[in-house]
Amino acid sequence: MKLLIRNLDRLTTEKELKKLFQEFGIVQSCDLVIDKVTGESKGFGFVEMPRPGDAKAAMSNLNNQTVGANKIRVKKAEEK
Repeated sequence: MKLLIRNLDRLTTEKELKKLFQEFGIVQSCDLVIDKVTGESKGFGFVEMPRPGDAKAAMSNLNNQTVGANKIRVKKAEEK
C-alpha cells in the first residue's frame, strides 16, 4: 500500500522518514519529493509498505504526529 505523507518539515530526510514507518513493518520504498531547482524537500513524500495491515497501522498511528517542527498528515495515496 502506498501512503502519502504531507506537511513534512523541510529538514526531514528520507532516512528519518523510513525509520519512522519501519516501526510498523517492512518499508518497500520511501521517497521525498525534491524541488529540482533548489534541491530542497517540497514538504511531502511517499512510503510504500507491502502489507496493507502494516500500512494501516502506520497511517492511524502517525497521522497528526509531530515530526520535526510539523504535524504530519498520512493517508493512502491515490492511484494515478
